Amino acid sequence: MTSLIVLLCIILIAIVMVQIGKVYELTTQIKGEEATMRDNSKWNGWLSLIFLVVFLIGVVWSAYSYKNVMLGFGPHESASEHGKTLDSIFNVTLFFTGIVFVLTHLALFYFAYQYRWQKGRKVKFIPHDNRLEVWWTAIPAVVMTFLVVRGLNAWNTVMADVTPDEDYIEIEATGQQFNWILRYPGPDGKIGTRNYKLTSPTNQLGIDFTDPKSWDDVVLPGGEFYLPEGKKVRVRIVAKDVLHNFDLPHFRVKMDAVPGMPTYFIFRPTTSTAEYRAQLRHYPEYNEPFDAAEPNGPKRWEKFDYELACAELCGKGHYSMRRVLKVVSQEEFDAWYKTQKSFYLTEIRGKEGDPNLQKTLDAEVRQRAAEFSENMKKAVEATDATAKTLPLNHINFETGSATLTADSKYELDNLVTALNTYPAINVEVAGHTDNVGDPAVNLQLSAARASSVVKYLVDRGISAGRLTAKGYGETKPLVPNDSPENQAKNRRTAFTILN
Repeated sequence: MTSLIVLLCIILIAIVMVQIGKVYELTTQIKGEEATMRDNSKWNGWLSLIFLVVFLIGVVWSAYSYKNVMLGFGPHESASEHGKTLDSIFNVTLFFTGIVFVLTHLALFYFAYQYRWQKGRKVKFIPHDNRLEVWWTAIPAVVMTFLVVRGLNAWNTVMADVTPDEDYIEIEATGQQFNWILRYPGPDGKIGTRNYKLTSPTNQLGIDFTDPKSWDDVVLPGGEFYLPEGKKVRVRIVAKDVLHNFDLPHFRVKMDAVPGMPTYFIFRPTTSTAEYRAQLRHYPEYNEPFDAAEPNGPKRWEKFDYELACAELCGKGHYSMRRVLKVVSQEEFDAWYKTQKSFYLTEIRGKEGDPNLQKTLDAEVRQRAAEFSENMKKAVEATDATAKTLPLNHINFETGSATLTADSKYELDNLVTALNTYPAINVEVAGHTDNVGDPAVNLQLSAARASSVVKYLVDRGISAGRLTAKGYGETKPLVPNDSPENQAKNRRTAFTILN
């Protein structure tokens, strides 16, 4: 029924237009062609002036009304160091092009009025005017030169790469349908190399794990990511499948991610997420409810977050490329970063496809040392006696022997460092075995292994008076010896802080 009514309305409008046309023809015949042309020219001229005024007022009003949303003014000023330079370039360009825009429209519609048809008026033909040629050639040339030179200076500043002696953090952003995979360097501050031939279901980025720089890299496949306020950031930008675009609009960062052609962008965040929210709360539109269904719920400024988006139409799932960025203080960033785990050590190490199965890695040594130091501190400060016993997880002995393996030195060196850090404590080193074999032999072996550990510590300068070696054999199992896995848990060496 609705469609029929719409169709009838269209037919009625068409009939009215035809009738208006017929009335116009009759009026022309009555008034005469010359009088009709004079009246039409007058009305067209005046309507042109009216349209000019309404149009320019509309342009100014819309620009002012939407300047905060579309032109980067108000609450959405740049949150990066270089962004202010880019905004300045756009503002200067807008100023000059705005002048040209207004003048050309004034001339266009004024000429339509001034030179409307009038009886007896003759056209003035000007084949050439050197002064006009100079004016409309020289002025645009000077303005364009100014804009281009200013733009080139800004480009050279914004796109300048970092130098080795600068303090910066480098991350890698890989675009794929439909996600950004972000990779951070580990404590070494360097991102490992990649080789697309190594790409697999367990290694989506094709990271080369024979490169030591890759062992401590952190991979964030999804969720929020953090950057420190005030620190320069270099982003490596790559793509796995189609063209993507790395876009951080609040920081004026926008760079294509092209398969097979790495790009980069460098910027320095100057406004934290918390500071940006505090700025937004001064604008009425950001004090509206975030969710219209919850008028008493959080305001828009309270729920604001920086976002990483893809600015290319990379497929139907394009919208899901969005990721939330938190810009925080260096201390907050360090605390977050400390919770991130090495992708290699947590997902690849010791599994099929690990190219370093028979090696103890520098990254593992550093990680174990940090964990040992933290656990030692907690044990020293603990008041519960059971919390003062710590396992030596990464020491091993030759089978059926008290001879330490070469890789055991890393864990024992951590203990040496701890004992030097806390010179007032004494410890008991305890050896334990499973229940396989003769109990007396196991007791003897556990004592010999504890003595081997004590000897290693004494040889590294720890006073023998601070150390006690004790073998417990199979008498203190952690778990029942009812499976090979549990037996392995019971074969252990530990130490206890005595005072």
